[in-house]
Parts: sequence; structure tokens; C-alpha cells
Amino acid sequence: MKEHFEALDTRIAKALQGGGSERVAAQHKKGKLTARERVDLLLDEGSFQEIGQLVTHRSTNFGLDKQQFLGDGVVTGFGTIDGRLVYVFSQDFTVLGGSLAEAHAQKICRIMDLAMRSGAPVIGLNDSGGARIQEGVVSLAGYADIFYRNVRASGVVPQISAILGPCAGGAVYSPALTDFVLMTEGTSYMFVTGPNVVKTVTHEEVSSEDLGGASTHATKSGVAHFTAPNELEAIRELRRLVGYLPGNCEDEPPTVPFTPSDESRPALDTIIPDNPNQPYDIREVLNAVIDPDSSMEVHADYARNMVVGFARVAGRTVGCVANQPAVLAGVLDIDASMKAARFVRFCDAFNIPLLVFVDVPGFLPGTDQEWRGIINHGAKLLYAFSEATVPRITVITRKAYGGAYDVMNSKHIGADMNYAWPTAEIAVMGAKGAAEIIFKGEIAKADDPAAKWAEKEAQYKEQFANPYEAAARGFVDEVIRPSETRSKIIAALDMLRNKVDTMPRKKHGNIPL
Repeated sequence: MKEHFEALDTRIAKALQGGGSERVAAQHKKGKLTARERVDLLLDEGSFQEIGQLVTHRSTNFGLDKQQFLGDGVVTGFGTIDGRLVYVFSQDFTVLGGSLAEAHAQKICRIMDLAMRSGAPVIGLNDSGGARIQEGVVSLAGYADIFYRNVRASGVVPQISAILGPCAGGAVYSPALTDFVLMTEGTSYMFVTGPNVVKTVTHEEVSSEDLGGASTHATKSGVAHFTAPNELEAIRELRRLVGYLPGNCEDEPPTVPFTPSDESRPALDTIIPDNPNQPYDIREVLNAVIDPDSSMEVHADYARNMVVGFARVAGRTVGCVANQPAVLAGVLDIDASMKAARFVRFCDAFNIPLLVFVDVPGFLPGTDQEWRGIINHGAKLLYAFSEATVPRITVITRKAYGGAYDVMNSKHIGADMNYAWPTAEIAVMGAKGAAEIIFKGEIAKADDPAAKWAEKEAQYKEQFANPYEAAARGFVDEVIRPSETRSKIIAALDMLRNKVDTMPRKKHGNIPL
């Protein structure tokens, strides 16, 4: 029996070595951790249970039979984060460059299948040179098997991707199909075609970092939801993110203990500037309303005229969506609409109540936006809110103009509770533009057109640029003092705790993609 144990111990020790000490040292020299070090940091100490440790590839092409590594370049298994079950796969760049082929893909698929059956999140730690060319079409099939499972799992269990090294070609589509993508600065990149191909086809000179680095995808493309300066910070962010999410679509989000106290926030009573065109930071409003230090912003550097992210109110997870008056006056454009729509759909899929703050002057005008499809992209946000069945609460702080008023979780598209501050201006458009249209004839005939215009602007503003017309019609449930906002939201969330709403029977809707 002893020899059997020794044979097992030898194999386990070999599997734990990855690609060997030299390749591990090279990985560390790049400022990167090994696959197993990442897993150990991500999961609660001692909780990791490995699956498929002794798997090897079965290819003999191009000398692969002489390059056998136990685990085949990916560490897979399950464990816990803060005591809650998660599944994880971590690609090992020290083994054949972390390249994906048949056995490697089968291990990842096995983890995803188990996650679906058990109802727990899947976290992928990506660090791979791409498809294993020596295995040919089998490698491509492996990617497709994973993509298929990404789609099947979407909306069933949370899926999170961390890009901790190269991720190129077909490999990028699996992270793109997951719910959240995190990238490390300086050591990770994503692109469909690399700099050399770009140079050959388009004659553009571009580095890997500029083409698909963390900063590029966090600010320009929106592919990355989070970035981190190094892997330690990245893994801390992953653990923190999981703390806001339920295990699956049937679960409720986790809560933290909460002790009621004075929920009044007097500072909010003076946060709106007297000048309606002066900006303010909506994050100050959000931070006053949510539990202290509970905010986790998503897509912080992308489409900054919209703020989205997770927070807690009275210990409960909520998803926050807010126009940002400090950037482009909080206007809705293509990027902001897509950013918010995707976040709203995630929250709805996983039973996370939506808290919406509105200060929006409308949609961004111009040929660029129209030619790039602002109609369709704006409709995505409208669609996302309209189909959401989770508790939905809206607070209008200042401007709510035109179609943007409708789109931003208005009562008309199914919001449960709509509050407005006394500073709210709910109208088809701003008073200046409205007066010019309505009273154009009078202004033109006046002895002093400028004075007449100012008079009519004030008239329109008094009649419509307030929350009371909407409140009179029941479009706003209550006009409240800003300082009361937190206590009103807590009461509304408690009231809506057992909300049940269903969509009409259908296979699925056809969102304007």
C-alpha cells in the first residue's frame, strides 16, 4: 500500500510544480502570480478543493507527447469566499503558455456545469497565450464549448472574469459573455487581433497596451468594468464584488447587520446649487443616502456622465444608477445608455433592487450620436428598466427633461416608488427653449424681444419647471425634502421586500441590440 501512496504523492507534487521553477520565476519577474497563488489568495484559507488535478492532454502532434503537464495548464475547483460557495478556474501561463485545448477546455466546462447545478458563481482567472495551435480545430471547439456554457449560465449564476495576463483572439469572447471583467494595469491586455495583425491590415502602429490594455478598455471601449494596479488589489476587488451578489438567480443578495438610527441627512438640503446650470457631484448624494463606505462603483472611468454601482441601504444590497451632472451635465448618450442598461439587466437577473437618481437634461444631440445609433442605444436603457421586475425606486433631484425623463425609471415604465425633491424640474424641455417655441410670435412682435423672452421663460418655469404638476397627476408619489431621502428609501425597500412581478409569457424579448 505504501508504494501506492508514494506514487500518488509524487503525482500531486508534480502537478503543484506547474511548468517548473524556471517558468514560475519568469512569471514572478513579470510581476504576476502563479495560477495556484491566485486561487489561494482569492478563496478563504484552506477552502479550495481541486478538481482535475491529474488531467493531461492526449495529443501527440508536433512533439506535444514530450510536453506532458499534470493539470494541462489550468487549475480548477471550488471553495468559499467569506464562507459562500464559488467555483474557480485559473489558467497557468507557466504550462504551455496557459494555452487552451481539448483537456484544458473540458476542465473549465466541468466547473461551469457544476456551478450551474449547484447555483454558485463562477470566477475565471485568465492568463493564456490563446488556442493551442498544435491541437488544431480541437482548440477552437474547446472555446466554443465554453462560450456555449457562458450563455447558458448567463442570468442563472454570476460570472466574473479577471484578466491577469494576455487574452487574445477567440479567448476574449468568454470574458465578454460574463457579467463583469476586471483587468490589471500593465500586465494584462485583451484584443481580437494583436498589434502585428493591425499593422499588416490597417498599417496602424500601436502597442499591446494602447490597443487593449486595462486603461484602454476601462475608458474607451467599456470592456473592463474594473481595473486594479496589481494582482493583490485585483483579487481583493473580486472578493469584495462577490460580497454584493447572490449565489444564483433564485437567491436573495447577501445582507449585513444594520442598526437603525437617525436617518436624516441635513447636508442634502443644500447640495443643489441655486443656479440650475451649475453642476454638482451626484456621488455626494449617493454617499449620503447609502450605508457608509458601502459603495462599489462599476465602470467608474467609462461614460462618466452616468454613475452605476453596488451599495447597501440598511444592510441590503442595491444597484445604483444615477445621472452625473458634473460630466456633460448628466446627459444621456450612447455609452451612458449602454453602460446603465447592462447594469440594470444584471441587477434584475439577480434580485438586486434598483435605486435611481435622476438629473438629466435629455439625450445628447448631434450627427455623431444620431449616425452611431443613439435611437437604438437609448432604447436599450428604456428596455432594461421596462422589463425589470425587482423593486425600483426613483428620486428626481433636479432636471428630468423630455424622453430622458421617461427612460430614467419613470412611473410610466414600471417604477414602484418615485420621489422628487422640491428642486425637481419635470418638463418636456428647459424653460428657455420652451419659451422660444411656445411664444415665438409674441417675442418677435415685442418692442423688447429679449425682455419678452425672459418674461415668458419665467412664466413657463413657474408653471412647469417644478415637481408639482407631475405630483398632481400621480407620476410622482411624493415630493420630499432632500434630507428625508434615506429614510424614505429605507421604508420603500422594506415595503417592497416581498414584491412579486412577472413578465408576459414569452420565449424572450427582442432587445434592440
